[in-house]
Amino acid sequence: MKELLKKVEKFAEQAHGDQMRKYAQERYIAHPIRVMNLCQNYVQDLCILSAALLHDVLEDTDTRKHEILEFLESVLERFEAKRTLDLVIELTDVYTKSAYPHLNRDQRKRKEADRIASVSSAAQTIKYADVIDNSQDIVEFDADFAPKFLKEYQNLLSLTKKGNNELYQLASMTVSQGLKKLEKS
Repeated sequence: MKELLKKVEKFAEQAHGDQMRKYAQERYIAHPIRVMNLCQNYVQDLCILSAALLHDVLEDTDTRKHEILEFLESVLERFEAKRTLDLVIELTDVYTKSAYPHLNRDQRKRKEADRIASVSSAAQTIKYADVIDNSQDIVEFDADFAPKFLKEYQNLLSLTKKGNNELYQLASMTVSQGLKKLEKS
């Protein structure tokens, strides 16, 4: 499994190219790797771990679904490739500013949280790890925007309880601790 995940990581790294994280001076690929590592502490499902590495590729790069599937079918069994792509699709934001310019951020985030509430438990498990990693970054690097961002995550977590329970608890605790830390400063 380790060799397969390295291949998926390399594909995700190539897809993200020179993208940098918004709040940290690091290449973007560091985020999906951390998300995958968090998931790996709780699940040993190859499709979940692969999707964790790829979770932002459709949303944040020019890579298309068929390109991801083509790559995945070259390294995974066909059903695993399809399941992995399905998870990536479930995790890709639908209610984006460009797709819904008539909605404000609050409206888009509420609709996105409602949508994520209906995705699979596997996708929600990955989302919890994504929440944890993003929450830590925002608290550290953007204390002005962090309260709004973390409250959006609180709402999301209140609606998404189908994934791995331990990771859910960690995500909830991370968001709560981030808000407490901001209140003190």
